[in-house]
Amino acid sequence: MIRALITLALSALLMVRALPASAQDQGLGGSFITPFPDNDVYQVQIVGDWLAEGLLSGLVEAFTVGPGVSISRKRYDLAGLMRNSAPNELAEMEQTFGTDPSHIAIVMVGAQDRYSLNRRRAAENNDAWRTEYAARVDRLMKLLKKNNRAVYWVGMPNMRRWQDNERAQRMNDVIRERAYLNGARYIDAYASFIDENGGYSDWGPDVTGKIRRLRDSDGVHFTQAGYLKLAHFVERELKRDIAQARTERSIPLAGDPAEQSRVNPDKVRLRAESARAEAQAKAAKGGVAAPAANASADGAKDQKLETGKVDIRVLGAEGTEQIVTVEIVRPAIPASVVALVTRKQSNDKAAQMGDVLVDQIPGGLTVMSSIVPPRGADGTRRRLSPTQSPYFRVLEKGERLPSKPGRADDFTWPRPQFTAEVRSEPPPVAETGASSRQR
Repeated sequence: MIRALITLALSALLMVRALPASAQDQGLGGSFITPFPDNDVYQVQIVGDWLAEGLLSGLVEAFTVGPGVSISRKRYDLAGLMRNSAPNELAEMEQTFGTDPSHIAIVMVGAQDRYSLNRRRAAENNDAWRTEYAARVDRLMKLLKKNNRAVYWVGMPNMRRWQDNERAQRMNDVIRERAYLNGARYIDAYASFIDENGGYSDWGPDVTGKIRRLRDSDGVHFTQAGYLKLAHFVERELKRDIAQARTERSIPLAGDPAEQSRVNPDKVRLRAESARAEAQAKAAKGGVAAPAANASADGAKDQKLETGKVDIRVLGAEGTEQIVTVEIVRPAIPASVVALVTRKQSNDKAAQMGDVLVDQIPGGLTVMSSIVPPRGADGTRRRLSPTQSPYFRVLEKGERLPSKPGRADDFTWPRPQFTAEVRSEPPPVAETGASSRQR
């Protein structure tokens, strides 16, 4: 019994040591994409067959708006991994991508590889195919990951013929496993295009939610609307990782001081202000003459205590209108706090402080809100009475402010960017079918 336990423990230890470092490092933090691309622009290269060509067209349209991503308009052609010429093509790719300047590689290949599966589906033949296919997927992922390149692999979609659909699932099982072990991103295209019953359908909702034809007549490829939807899932993963990479810029030692000052100027300025304040405090403690107490190095001055009164009309207990006087107190604010609050307004002149509203909450606590009046058409600030401020209208009177287009509380439908006319027509289904599911 003891010998069996020792053998089991040694086997588990060998399995842990056999795992690639990339699989173990996933989930330990850090960005998937390099935080500092050349010229602050991410270069994207598409690799694959005709499915990848359609995906490229959808990604080009998806990234037309927004700087920071440049997608190569030329696809690197790779018809399949199980063809006889595949080893030579992979060898050429190793040389090409050894000097390729791209930061991101997006792969979609396998439409022709489904024919390499044995039609008899014998267990020994399937095992041999799986081993060979996994080895070639590993080789492609590793050569693309060189030079700190992020790899995204889009799996096979569902297909009309049940034989092709079964083969696509087997290929996806291998790709998903190898992507995890090699530290690549796997994007599931199979589950994204099944219908409500889990089967294949030529029609479905596009990126705007409208029912359209998404698949081509061969049951394998996509229409233009389908490629746009496929690109949407890739775009979502890509933008999420790019956003994560950009947050890594603020981590110490992620870049040299010159790079940090360029990508995060606010933190550098705040650090300089903190150092200046510490120097003033040390000078005051040591008896050395310091700048005037009522002014900071930025020219901001102390705000004195001010008290104001506001008359508000309310209904009394008997239904009669009464006037209640509310006292508004703005406490004294040191010049250092004023400079800190107004530093983003101007580099050479402190901005004017806004109106301060004070409210009492349970527990003896006082809440202060600073309301900065908006600017008018002439560029000057327009003073608002406290009763017209957003704070009083929303939190005191309970009014709902009108939403702005594109903001989180804007529920208008359809979205303005999706109001363009479409050419294709929906399938001839009953009103209670597609339209009810769409809603």
